[in-house]
Amino acid sequence: MTAATLVVAVSRPWFWPVSWVPAYLGTVLAGRQWVPADLPRALVALLVLGPLVWGAVLAQNDRHDLASDRANPRKSTAPLVTGAVDERTLRTWYFRMAVACLVAALLVGPLFVLGVAGVLVLGWAYSAPPLRLKTRPGWDVAVNALVVGLVSPAAGWSITRDPWDFPWPLGLIGVLFAAALYVPTTVTDLPADEKAGDRTFAVRFGARPAYAVGVALWSAALAISVVCAALDTVVPRSTLTGQLLTIPVLVTAYAILTRRPSIPRLAILSLFFAIPTAGFALAIVG
Repeated sequence: MTAATLVVAVSRPWFWPVSWVPAYLGTVLAGRQWVPADLPRALVALLVLGPLVWGAVLAQNDRHDLASDRANPRKSTAPLVTGAVDERTLRTWYFRMAVACLVAALLVGPLFVLGVAGVLVLGWAYSAPPLRLKTRPGWDVAVNALVVGLVSPAAGWSITRDPWDFPWPLGLIGVLFAAALYVPTTVTDLPADEKAGDRTFAVRFGARPAYAVGVALWSAALAISVVCAALDTVVPRSTLTGQLLTIPVLVTAYAILTRRPSIPRLAILSLFFAIPTAGFALAIVG
């Protein structure tokens, strides 16, 4: 593999939409249109929130997760596990991509830089000692939920509007959805994390309690969204009927697909999640 191919492999392109989608929703909500008014800044933000941030965060993560990754069949092709790269190379890539993140973020705006810096700090705290929040049950869920559910849409919003005007009820809904989607991933990696001694949420509380917490978080996000629609606050009232009709389907899909979670099952769940997401965006632009 070439160095460029390895860098892309470390940054895991399938993760980029995890931050792109909520950021795009934030942009749509701020501008009430499909294409951002300031397209060049939006494209730079896309670069930062995709390959650059994920490249930095995951290079850091891979450096400190080698023990559990070696025991995890899902990570058997990771460049550090296969020996295609070494720890020193990953450290170099991390610093270069972190600097590139901050420099590129300057082109979007100073407040965007602060947000990106915050994500990099949280990524370090999640993976690296002494904090290593990944091994602190509850904190592992909170870090991922905040970054994906709150920081990403707020970053998209800040491209065209001031971040302090961001509608925080949307952030609460996003955090709950993100947490509900993250908790099952701790179950998929439970055997490997347990073998490596990493006390993640699922290792600490077990698969069944993790499942129950996930269902509760998912249901709470849907319930708050309905309340917001009923009050015509952040979520347009025009989505209320559609939400009431689709909530049973969404709760059932989550309950079935996360009972024995796997990456393919979680990918299918993401498609179900696209239903309320698309409905929200269409109502905002309409």
